[in-house]
Amino acid sequence: MISTFPKVTVTQKGEAFLKGGHVWVYADEITDVSAPPKDGELVTVVSQKERFLGTGFYNSHSKIRVRILSKNANDKFDESFWERRLRWAIEYRRAVMSEADFSSCRLIFGEADTFPGLTVDKFENILVTQVLSLGIDTIKDMLYTILIRLLREEFGCRIDVLYERNDVAIRELEGMEQYTGFWTAPGLSLASEADGLVEITENGVRYEVDYVNGQKTGFFLDQKYNRRAIHTLAKGRRVLDCFTHTGSFALNAAIAGAAHVTAVDISADAVSLCKKNADLNGVANRMDFVCADVFELLTSLSERGKCDYDLIILDPPAFTKSRETVKNAYRGYKEINLKAMKLLRRGGYLATCSCSHFMSEENFRKMLTEASLDAGVSLRQIEVRQQGCDHPILWGVPETNYLKFFIFQIV
Repeated sequence: MISTFPKVTVTQKGEAFLKGGHVWVYADEITDVSAPPKDGELVTVVSQKERFLGTGFYNSHSKIRVRILSKNANDKFDESFWERRLRWAIEYRRAVMSEADFSSCRLIFGEADTFPGLTVDKFENILVTQVLSLGIDTIKDMLYTILIRLLREEFGCRIDVLYERNDVAIRELEGMEQYTGFWTAPGLSLASEADGLVEITENGVRYEVDYVNGQKTGFFLDQKYNRRAIHTLAKGRRVLDCFTHTGSFALNAAIAGAAHVTAVDISADAVSLCKKNADLNGVANRMDFVCADVFELLTSLSERGKCDYDLIILDPPAFTKSRETVKNAYRGYKEINLKAMKLLRRGGYLATCSCSHFMSEENFRKMLTEASLDAGVSLRQIEVRQQGCDHPILWGVPETNYLKFFIFQIV
């Protein structure tokens, strides 16, 4: 099939990158562009020998100059194409998740679902979206309309609200404005006003999600199964949950039967919401809530020379969001893990993770090894986990593989 799209020619390095499974074309890998494409427009990517490599969205504002949508030269990018892609994404989640887990999950995970730069989270009857690529932004109205129709008519889902969380700085690097708001379209009967709160249930734990003011889209769905994994360990134990945010790990521990749970976060608002969620679940009597800097708290506990906890959970925010800051992040991860390892008695348990793609698993393992040696302890590995299956990892695109989660016994 002969493409009518403008043509982008890439270097041999760029060709190898795409053939290796990746879906981005960086600006410095482009050697030629035919009839200058408009930003957000589809282009055909070819090799130095004019071999077809893929079709994708072009954006002159971005270092990622082309985001590949398809490597099939026969694809037609009409509404049927997008409907088919959306249906595949939903069907995948219905196949790999229980009905209860599907009720609140990530429906679209960007490049891993072949929707570059698009995130769609489902919280019961609420959809929360974020668009980080100009190409998707130009067709989002069509995508949202199709998605809502599919969910309602083919998958039996009630959808009352779609809220856009396009309040991230990366949009400006793509030549787009930041904004938030309720999205509506004729005939869809979507609410244009709401209180921004929705109650969800995950692993038997009830949460109030603030999808208007909460971090990211309002709730971190990627740790769903990792939170469930600590249930057995938490039962009957005293638990310290560091960087608790809205209390997700802490509440899972309490629901699982922990003797007592201390939830710690530097944000007073997060601690307040954690307590509210604890009240919602009837476990506040076995919990206490501390607003503090985790680094300082762990230091203070170390100085006391006594640890009151059998299980420590470390779920920090991403300490690094670029390659340039990995060394500083490494030191931060090592500091909190070293202190936690020193605090725990022999036979105690440590659950620790990193949600930064730039902190590779190899680096994270190296850091944990160094921390254990400095702490004078050994780590007995219980389990190694990643993000949930609704955040699929696309081989060849390492950016989709970001969450590392380890559970150890200290021996």
